[in-house]
Parts: sequence; structure tokens; C-alpha cells
Amino acid sequence: MRIVVLAGGIGGARFLRGLMSAAPDADITVIGNTGDDIHLFGLKVCPDLDTVMYTLGGGIHEEQGWGRADETFTVKEELAAYGVGPEWFGLGDRDFATHIVRTQMLGAGYPLSAVTEALCARWQPGVRLLPMTDDRVETHVLIDDPEGEGRKAIHFQEYWVRLRASVPAHAVVPVGADQAKPAPGVLEAIADADVVLFPPSNPVVSVGTILAVPGVREAIADAGVPVVGLSPIVGDAPVRGMADKVLAAVGVESTAAAVAKHYGSGLLDGWLVDTVDAGVVEEVEAAGIRCRAIPLMMTDLKATAAMAAEALALAEEVRG
Repeated sequence: MRIVVLAGGIGGARFLRGLMSAAPDADITVIGNTGDDIHLFGLKVCPDLDTVMYTLGGGIHEEQGWGRADETFTVKEELAAYGVGPEWFGLGDRDFATHIVRTQMLGAGYPLSAVTEALCARWQPGVRLLPMTDDRVETHVLIDDPEGEGRKAIHFQEYWVRLRASVPAHAVVPVGADQAKPAPGVLEAIADADVVLFPPSNPVVSVGTILAVPGVREAIADAGVPVVGLSPIVGDAPVRGMADKVLAAVGVESTAAAVAKHYGSGLLDGWLVDTVDAGVVEEVEAAGIRCRAIPLMMTDLKATAAMAAEALALAEEVRG
């Protein structure tokens, strides 16, 4: 079975671990979000790609869900001593090595897709990890300017990490996405897939950013295979993070049903909601999307594998 998964960071990475357990013989291609990418200290940082790579390769900080295990922060402390920021983004010493290698390879002319493949040669994640594009895309968030009148756009990482989404987001814009091209292998993987899965990643700044790359949404809609998603909203609140803040920015309620309809029946064939949201199953199905209620909390590998198995089972049900 050939499975394509559109993945953000922590939620996507942990779901993938469950999927690999549920379908150990599957050929899995992961299309990773690069809208969270940021340049820091002269280095190209790809948080979502790295989170997938570290999680599946056994190098992740399990408790945090991001960054390296057994990390130290000597370089960060020395940079702060020089007065060099930003101090709010915590790059560890081991993590710095990844970004140095990536930046050197990009500087030598290699595209991000080739660089990602080279980095994965070390980590052996067990999936084919592709960036959504080799082109530069950065998600920006429009907020009220705290130092003056009007509004200003800031990088998503500043909104998410420094401000912790503590101020309203008025718009979310994947800058450069409209001019980007899917990375090599992305459209081919979708065309060859037996099923496409949307894990419980952020529907706006993770999966939504991938879908914003011209050709990706169309390829999925035209692939003729089941497309099944898992709700990141449980009981009208995000399972993790602050997805409700960016959903509000695009005019979508923070409910499992609203996110399904945001993706739309033209794209989504099946949708899994948590058992606490079983009451929305009829509403989602009325929108033309097959829906089932199951436990959706990724408490451990067994629970996550069960979620993945349910997603594949719903895909087969849709396939008929």
C-alpha cells in the first residue's frame, strides 16, 4: 500500500509513528510543511521537517515533541552573551549541526528536497520525507501593532513561539506559496498513492500551507483515491497548541465539523472525530464527507496506531 501523508510538526510526526506501527509494510511518503521555516543566525531552520525526521529517527525530545534529546544550549547562551538574538527561539547545540549542514548544502546549490534526503540518510526515518516545495515560503500572521496604530505582519514563529498566540490573528498568509512549485516527487507520490491522509496537524498553518502550493490540492482532489483526515479539534478545542487562534483568523470555528467543512467534500472523503464529538457525525456526513467517531488522543504508540488503523479502514470503506 502506498500512503501519502501531509504533515506538520509534532502532531503529524507522532501520527506517523502510529501509522508505521499500524501498516509496517506500507510505502509511506510524507509531504512536510515548510511554511514554518525561518532563517536564524544565518542558518536555514526547517522545524516541521526536522521534527518528523527526529521523531521517526529516534532523536526527538519525547517530552517536548520538538528538538533533540539530551540537548545542551551552550551556543545559544554564548550568542545571548554577545547580545545576539532572538533569544525566544531555542536552538540547541545538536540541533545547530543539522541547520549548519542544511545551510551549507543550500549554499552549494542543492535544492531543499535533496538536502532533506541527505539529512534523512543519517536518521533513517523509514518514510520518504519530501518538503512541500524547494521554493522559499514563510507563513506570516497579521496582528495589531503593539507599538503603534494599525497592524503589522510577523513571522509565524514569532507569533507562535514568542507571543504564544496571545494576541488575535487577523490573517494568516503563506508568503511566496502562490509562486511556489511542488518539490520533485510530490505530485508523483500523490498520483501513485492508494490513500492520502491528513493527520491531526494544524489545518491552517500546517496542512493548509501545503495545500496552498499550486497543484497540490488539485492533485489530491484529482487522484481518485480516498482522502481521510483526523480532526485536530477535540471537544471544540485543539488537542495541542493554539490552532483555534489561526482558525479564527480564517473565519473557521474551532470545532471538528467546521474543520472538516473547511477542507471540503471536494477534497476530503472521510473524517475521523473523537468520541466526545460523536454528535457532529451527521453534520459532517450531510456535508458529503463520510465520518466516524473514535478515540483520537495520541496517548501512546498503541493508541496512535489504533487511530491510524481506523483511518485506513475508513479509506477502504470510502473506496467501497
